[in-house]
Amino acid sequence: MTSAIHRDAPAWSHVEDFLRAHEADRIPHPGGTLLEHLARVAALLARWGTESAVQAAGFCHAAYGTDGFDGALLGLDDRDALVELVGPRAESLVYLYASCERAAVYPRLGRDERPLFHDRFTGSDHTPPEEDLRAFLALTAANELDVLAHNAELATRYGPGLYELFARTRDLLPAPAWAYCVRQIGPDATGM
Repeated sequence: MTSAIHRDAPAWSHVEDFLRAHEADRIPHPGGTLLEHLARVAALLARWGTESAVQAAGFCHAAYGTDGFDGALLGLDDRDALVELVGPRAESLVYLYASCERAAVYPRLGRDERPLFHDRFTGSDHTPPEEDLRAFLALTAANELDVLAHNAELATRYGPGLYELFARTRDLLPAPAWAYCVRQIGPDATGM
């Protein structure tokens, strides 16, 4: 079977096998399947020079579902399985990403010095350390920009708001991520 992993992403065949076992290769997603999307997100994060734990989190970011994607590959009671697969740092980033209630958090990003994150699973609020906030934003940019690249209607509807979010937080994004954002959805980008 052909690998969905982009050639620039680390070769985590065990992660791909895990995702296939949880049917990520059968779930439709803009640009093909969820597995293809996850692999593209991990590859973008690799090209942007993020640490391997962030790339692994990108590959698994939909494991618990997200505020924008209801389908979960794993229940929250299976977090240990993901820790074993990708390590505690990557799994904690997957949880941070999945638990984020976007309507509560996105308006705070780039405005509040220490933004509160609202956990949609527990209802609690917390402030992640800056290292996690940077990883979260890189993951958010990679995920959203990949979705918008594969769905013109979503790009039209959400591109301007996401551009504004990434412009507010550009000091926390990897420089290549911000440059990619400007090229893809910036005010002068074609198709906007």
